[in-house]
Order: sequence, then structure tokens, then C-alpha cells
Amino acid sequence: MHLLAITPIHLDEDEIARRQARYDRLVPAGVTVRLEDLGAGSEIPRALETAADVSASEAAVHARFADADLAGVDAFLPDCVLDPAVDHPVALPRPVFGIGRLCAGFLAGLGGRMGAVARNSAIADELDRKLASYGLAPVLPTAVLDLSVEDIADDAVWASAVRRTVDHLPVDHVFNACSAVEVGAPDGGPLLVDPTRVALQLVAMRQALASAEAGGPR
Repeated sequence: MHLLAITPIHLDEDEIARRQARYDRLVPAGVTVRLEDLGAGSEIPRALETAADVSASEAAVHARFADADLAGVDAFLPDCVLDPAVDHPVALPRPVFGIGRLCAGFLAGLGGRMGAVARNSAIADELDRKLASYGLAPVLPTAVLDLSVEDIADDAVWASAVRRTVDHLPVDHVFNACSAVEVGAPDGGPLLVDPTRVALQLVAMRQALASAEAGGPR
């Protein structure tokens, strides 16, 4: 299955390359991801810092998918746990897989209490709203790490902030609300979950099930 991913904000070439390399490491057999930048126009956010940024990102991601070259593309993957373009009232020409919905649905199926951490309050608020719309809300509001957009590419800074926060959460699983950071295993405490890794594994499982069904008895 070949997925087209679109970033939720405008990124420079180095960050696009870093995120593409991360996808290349995480994809299971049978799945590929091609990551493209959202664009550089004045209407495109450079970071998700406010509710207005989140709304602008949602509209721009949907527009990019609507105008995408569909050659060799089986499905769309917004490069964001906030699932821009997922469940949009205007349908797109390919299925849209939401990292947030796939991961949260998987964790809900495991049972236990799910919490989440996010870079800032705008992202935390939108994650809580979006997961609640799926019936998959965390058991308490998403915890805020108070990090900058530049910290996404700094694994050590992100890991340190997460460790300080996760240890105090009364939950079993913690949804790490960024699609583009490496998630290390904290010492003890709840399980910290990389939503992108989980989502890609579930996409691969869907593809395997579809292939098995197609080749099964008639």
C-alpha cells in the first residue's frame, strides 16, 4: 500500500528529509509513505500554536489532498496526530487514514486507561476534541509539555519533558501527541506509545487482511 502523507505545517527541506527517513524506518513490509510539504503560502501555518493555526492547517491539508497527483497513491495519511482531513464533510478521492484515530482506537481495544501528552495547549485541546468525536477521549485532559516547534526535532529535549510528565499520570498508556518524534521507553510508569508506529502497523494489517480475503475461498 502506497500512502501520500502531507505535513500539517510548512517545513524546510531538512525537516522534511528527517521525517521521511523516520517513515522509512517505521513502515512495515508492504507499506510505503511519501511525505510532501504542505506548502509555503501565507495562509499556511509555520507552527500549530493557536486554535486558528489548527483550523488553517485542517483546511490546507484537505486542499492539498484534493489536488494531489493520485498516480500510485492508494490512500492519504495526514502527517499529524490531529487527523486533519479525516472525517471532512467534503470527501477526498482516496481513503484517509488518521494517525490519531488508528492509535487511540488500538489503545482503547487493549483496555486500561489512556492518557496523552502534547507540545502545547492548542494541540492538547484539539487532540481532546478530535478523540472525543471518535468516542476515544483520554481519561483526563491531555497534559501539556510546553515545548516549541523546534523541539520536535530534538529527541533529548522531548524525552526529558515527557519523562517529567508521564511519571505523574495515573494511566496505563500514554499517547505521545506528535507524529514526528522518536519515543523512548520511560523507566517504569505507563507505556509511552508512538502513534505513527502503531498507525503504520495497523495500515499494514488492514492490507494483509484485504489480501487474504481476496485470495480466500469463493
